[in-house]
Amino acid sequence: MTELLVETTDLTKYYGSRAAVDHIGLQVRRGEVYGFLGPNGAGKTTALRMLLGLVQPSEGTARVLGRRPGDPVALASIGMLVEAPAVYPYLSGRDNLRVLARYAGAPDSAVAKALDAVELTDRADDRTASYSLGMRQRLGVAAALLTEPELLILDEPTNGLDPAGMADMRELIWRLGAQGRTVLLSSHLLGEVQQICDRVGVLAEGRLLRQASVRELRGQGALRIVADPIDQARALLDQRFDARRVRPDGESLYLDIAPELAAEVNRELVRAGIAVHTLAWREPSLEEIFFELTGGSQ
Repeated sequence: MTELLVETTDLTKYYGSRAAVDHIGLQVRRGEVYGFLGPNGAGKTTALRMLLGLVQPSEGTARVLGRRPGDPVALASIGMLVEAPAVYPYLSGRDNLRVLARYAGAPDSAVAKALDAVELTDRADDRTASYSLGMRQRLGVAAALLTEPELLILDEPTNGLDPAGMADMRELIWRLGAQGRTVLLSSHLLGEVQQICDRVGVLAEGRLLRQASVRELRGQGALRIVADPIDQARALLDQRFDARRVRPDGESLYLDIAPELAAEVNRELVRAGIAVHTLAWREPSLEEIFFELTGGSQ
């Protein structure tokens, strides 16, 4: 059985009569990159703050690394970047990390290792006042890695970054996951989560709507067919593959079959004298799934 590093039951936080987080049940497994996905204001940061012991829940329970949120033993094994990292602008990136390493009880050797992990070694001795926002974000991740944490919690790490900075951060998180680190990542960017996460929890208006792997959320996919005449193509596919698997959509047909059967579909259509213009495998994007789950309101 896969070990759970984060597990919550009915975790809830009220502000007045409003539930910012509404009875959510998170499960983050060891070794995965878990995407906590939802629009701004969905309750992601509040939930992460409860996991870190920074905010007390109104109801429900949480266990992080087998302990209650905020437990000093658990916190010693968690690296975190919640909102923008604070730096001393007159110090270099290396010296900023040295200061943090002393507070965290990490050896000086951890500084060089963390800088290397986020690819900042070449700029490590420059003052952080000269760093771009993306570089400061990477320095924040380096700070979170100083203690070789079991769990890395990143709250909107690409917020405010330009496209190049976002790509760098995605690559960094992907590398951390490939190294076997457990990462809990919150984001409102669906494409970002789709590219780097193993599993996803979809949050909207404080409620956890779905929790599954990205592949499970996106479903099996379908074969998109554009052919002429389209009516004849549909009749043939209805007969050959079962009409319930054939879905018309404008000038296209979608056929719910395994992708390896595409060549057979093409062969059957051509033999019937039907001109095949497009034959492409298509899976719904995470964005489409998200809007389906939220009824398009988010």
